[in-house]
Amino acid sequence: MTTPQRWPRNAQLSHFIHHAQTMPVPQAVLHEAKRALIDYLGVALGAVNDDAVRAVRQVARQWNASGAARVILGETTTPGLAALINATMAHAADYDDTHPAGAGHPGGPCWSTALAMAQAHPVSEEQVLKAFIAGFEVMAKLGGGWVPGVGRNLQRRGFHPTSIVGRAGATAVAASVLGLDELQIQNALGAAATMMGGLQKSSGTHGKPFHAGKAAMDGILAAQLAAEGFVGAHHFYEADGWVKNFIQDGSAEIPPLDFTESWELLTNGYKLYASCRGTHASIETARQLYPHLKGRGITRIEAKVHPMGMVNAGILNPQTPLESKFSIPHCITLALCGYALTDTDFTPQTVADPAPRALLPLLHVEAVEGQSASSAFIDVWLEDGEVLHARTEVYRGHAQNPLTDQELRAKFDALAIPALGAEKSEALYQAAAHFERPGSLATLTALLAGDNTACKDNH
Repeated sequence: MTTPQRWPRNAQLSHFIHHAQTMPVPQAVLHEAKRALIDYLGVALGAVNDDAVRAVRQVARQWNASGAARVILGETTTPGLAALINATMAHAADYDDTHPAGAGHPGGPCWSTALAMAQAHPVSEEQVLKAFIAGFEVMAKLGGGWVPGVGRNLQRRGFHPTSIVGRAGATAVAASVLGLDELQIQNALGAAATMMGGLQKSSGTHGKPFHAGKAAMDGILAAQLAAEGFVGAHHFYEADGWVKNFIQDGSAEIPPLDFTESWELLTNGYKLYASCRGTHASIETARQLYPHLKGRGITRIEAKVHPMGMVNAGILNPQTPLESKFSIPHCITLALCGYALTDTDFTPQTVADPAPRALLPLLHVEAVEGQSASSAFIDVWLEDGEVLHARTEVYRGHAQNPLTDQELRAKFDALAIPALGAEKSEALYQAAAHFERPGSLATLTALLAGDNTACKDNH
């Protein structure tokens, strides 16, 4: 299935989404969709009791909406609210997948939408997988383009790509599950575009994970509105549309919608560290140095990073665990003090640890134009006169240095077992890893019901 690039972009999008269920999908892409599901489930379970999630869940409960969509380790409700909670959950620890070319975090909005819609509508596992893939590709191609592209330009202007193109991705997923025709899809995409928004300065607060949740919810809302005859604007995805509204100087290079010629899902990245992706190269580099310190005093630290790193993760003096996740300086000093920077290493105690804090005044971070976003270079001067050097060209979890299935499984187990126990975690992993098998959706949905007590708030 090809989509002529001479067509208006809105027509290219709607044609691709409408035909997503019949398009041939390479096995490698299907496998990556299941890897994304495994990672999504793990990071969501790991954040089931996060404060941001608790607030969103409590408000959703007050709305008292009934439905068949499952809130992870909670009740059932309408798909829009389930996706709102679950996608907020998936992004709460900033431990979820990342699209390196700039679209943000596709797994949370797209898998939350796919599961919530599938639980409320009679579709097969294959249909769910293809709906997710369609949404991922739409989100990633709209927000891609690398440094000169759309997503990176959005970030430089203070907008969060997950929140903006995530709405279009979630709309594509929901429209595919609902089987909308091409005109309805164009109306749904128009509805999604007029709801786009999300400010990058929310980083370090509950607002950033809420971006993923609201993208999922609004995508479902847009598709449901279109199914009922809602008419949206059809011009938003052209060159003078939403990109021009957000990036008004016209400097962004809008990537082509080369659907099925290349698969963005094959470039997806999964995190080893529970922090902003912009910190990962620095963390990995500092962790190389830690074994060589051997308790010796440090007099000076210099780090070189990509400029976007300090745009997205430049908090200099973090006061909370969330702020620490968006602080390259603090992540470096934590790693130099032996922290692994997994989910359990971002706590009020680690934020207050005096040893990493004592190193912050000794650290200078230089943003180097032209440096690769996947790289970092750190030099450490010691009191005994030795100078240590370390570098990372491509951090682990990047598509060019990907996590193995075994590493992804280890991350899943570390997050899921505390929430579900070993037996249910194993069953959930198998259902996700073999999601194409009939019955996997029902198995997964039943396991995510938990005992409905794990996420009860203590009042």
